[in-house]
Amino acid sequence: MRLLVLGDSLSFFGPSGPLPADHPRLWHNICAASLGGSAELAAGFGWTARDAWWALTGDPRIWSLLPTTDVLVFAVGSMDTLPSPLPTYLREGLRYVRPDWLRRWVRARYTAAQPLLAPYARVALPAALTARYLRDSLQSVRNLEYTMPAVGIVPSVHRAPSYAFVHHGHAAAVSAVRGWAARADVPLLDLPAVIGDHVRSGAGNPDGMHWGWEGHELVGKAMAALISSVALSPSEE
Repeated sequence: MRLLVLGDSLSFFGPSGPLPADHPRLWHNICAASLGGSAELAAGFGWTARDAWWALTGDPRIWSLLPTTDVLVFAVGSMDTLPSPLPTYLREGLRYVRPDWLRRWVRARYTAAQPLLAPYARVALPAALTARYLRDSLQSVRNLEYTMPAVGIVPSVHRAPSYAFVHHGHAAAVSAVRGWAARADVPLLDLPAVIGDHVRSGAGNPDGMHWGWEGHELVGKAMAALISSVALSPSEE
């Protein structure tokens, strides 16, 4: 079985920072190994459902993977719920500021201001758009006549000081994602139920958002069980 995972940094951050996509202790690799298969990851820092849509429609490497994909995993939506004091195009544009000293100065000021502004900020991607981009992403795959099963996730939770522990967009995103999944008949892994205690207890990454190894194992095994229940016949199991 081959999984194609569209994810965010929750898919490649370990307890102390980012790791190569093929690291065996990351959740998608644990999931694939549990199913006797392999996983391909397309992900990036801060990716939202919109970034997954752009990847599906604009990355030729993903196009080359689709014909041999057995299960498509939409592991995006969590970053959509984070408060963003700046609109995405401005926040992402900080990397292009020149000269270098000015970019570092601007980024440092933004990092310092983010926790102060988070309680008043809008989310990185409104819940309705999260659901729309998930819908469009799946439909784009179906339009190419790929019929592999798809699964998704209920957006994760955080306790991140960098966002002042604010997560006021989470409930709306959960409702929107569940609505899309029900209409599209896409099973969801309830990340808050699986990973919530791990994150809230402080057992994960010190940033309060990403997971420790225990968290990756919990999610990997839970996702494997979900995929096994929807993608494998009794004879294949």
